[in-house]
Amino acid sequence: MTSEASGIEGVLPRGVRRALSEVMGEFATGLGVRTRLQVITEAGPLRLYPSAENGSDPQASSEDPPTCHTRLAPRDGPEFLLDVWGDDEGDACRILTVLSGVAERIFDLSQEIHYFTEELRGRYEEINLLYSISDTLGTTLAMSEAAKDILADVCENLGARRGSLWQFDEENNLLELKAWVGEEGRDGPIRVDDPDSVTARVFREGQARMAAGQDPPDGYAVADTGEDNLSVPIHYSPQGGESRTVGVINVLGRSRGGPFTAGDKRLLAAIASQVGAALENNRLVRESLRREGMAREMELAHNLQMKLLRSVDDFDPERVAARVEPHEQVGGDFYQLIRLPEGRIGVMIGDVSTHGFPAALIMALSMSAVSIYAAEHGTPTKVLHHVDDALRDELEMTEMFLSLFYGVLDPVGRRLVYSNAGHPHAFMVRGDGALERLDATDPPVGLAGPDAYGQSEVPWTPEADLLFLFTDGLSDSLTSEATGNGEDFVLRQVAENRHRSPREIIQILFELSKKVTASIPSDDRTAILLRG
Repeated sequence: MTSEASGIEGVLPRGVRRALSEVMGEFATGLGVRTRLQVITEAGPLRLYPSAENGSDPQASSEDPPTCHTRLAPRDGPEFLLDVWGDDEGDACRILTVLSGVAERIFDLSQEIHYFTEELRGRYEEINLLYSISDTLGTTLAMSEAAKDILADVCENLGARRGSLWQFDEENNLLELKAWVGEEGRDGPIRVDDPDSVTARVFREGQARMAAGQDPPDGYAVADTGEDNLSVPIHYSPQGGESRTVGVINVLGRSRGGPFTAGDKRLLAAIASQVGAALENNRLVRESLRREGMAREMELAHNLQMKLLRSVDDFDPERVAARVEPHEQVGGDFYQLIRLPEGRIGVMIGDVSTHGFPAALIMALSMSAVSIYAAEHGTPTKVLHHVDDALRDELEMTEMFLSLFYGVLDPVGRRLVYSNAGHPHAFMVRGDGALERLDATDPPVGLAGPDAYGQSEVPWTPEADLLFLFTDGLSDSLTSEATGNGEDFVLRQVAENRHRSPREIIQILFELSKKVTASIPSDDRTAILLRG
């Protein structure tokens, strides 16, 4: 190939050269004229027709000036020189006019084909990018790695030198940096209400933003860049739900020159939609895993807490029954049964002022303290005094308190000796159905003073009397328009069923609590019944 042919190869596609050569040849042969078409380049005119490639050019050495000639200037690309030689100037010029129109039409069609070819190539690259991103998002749960790969693909496709991807942290109302490409900009979280943050503004407004060499995204100073930048909000549109903004993508600077275009913005918005769905799905998966893990932990905590409670199976089931049902998986209610010398039985019930996990921790500490001090100290007043000493700091720190009843049933002395630290639901149910409230001797643990904790004593007939202790969660669950006051209803049920076994009475109370629509919010429920 000659240098001239090689130069033309770089100016016009082969198909266009062939079409022009065929048209020029047909005019020359059919009309008996000589024609020539040259492309104007920086190196000078390059001959397109007659072709210099085949080495046969009868006009190549001709120095005759053309009869008519004109310059063709297509909308895009190089200009052309068209020459016609003929015996009659008028005929030659008319042929030139027709031939130039045909050539210009070929040029225009060629440029349109080139434009659509480039457009299709661009769309293909965009579609391929979207598929690539879908594949990346669909094959990983490690969103931080996927975000980095996606952002790198985006910057490469758009010709951006750097970029960043931010995700919305709803709990803290912040935008967190999840990935960046190129020079790192601002790496700390951005407050959503930050008035100086471009990223925050795009997030708040939910609208894409293009800027030419000024006001760049966070972390990049104008003096350092002077480059165009594009910021697009990341939207998530759940099926049947309202769209919401979950993040922002920023790209900065064009490695291939020129500003970002409306097409770039549309492509980045399409990518942001995919990323938005992935971010939200990833968040939901992580939230589900977190809740599942928490549920397993709470179930374990529930099982451990129940194991802390002394099993009534160690006592005569016809004489002792107890049940605890936390409002949540763990709670702050507890009871304790302790075998003491000379056939005595220590009985305790406690109710921490809140429920849930914090109350469960205080409950565990309380039971541990009771087990230790009940074995060391015989009287209820000393036991409660030492329990208060052990729990005072924890209760003050958590701003909680503990109602606590501890009594010692003495079958030989036929009496109950007890200390009651603010627990209102402690009763002796006499054999004839009479009810005797065991009044508080002191304020709740955590509220009592250093000299607190006295004790009281009441007679007890082991064959007939029932010691009945419960927490307000049980009475509250039985408070309704139909039942009236919950405590009165509970006590009435126990009195009416006093000849049944303690286990049967407890069963009746808890079954009723499930059937009644309570008018008071639920709490932990606990009850314990003892017959001597």
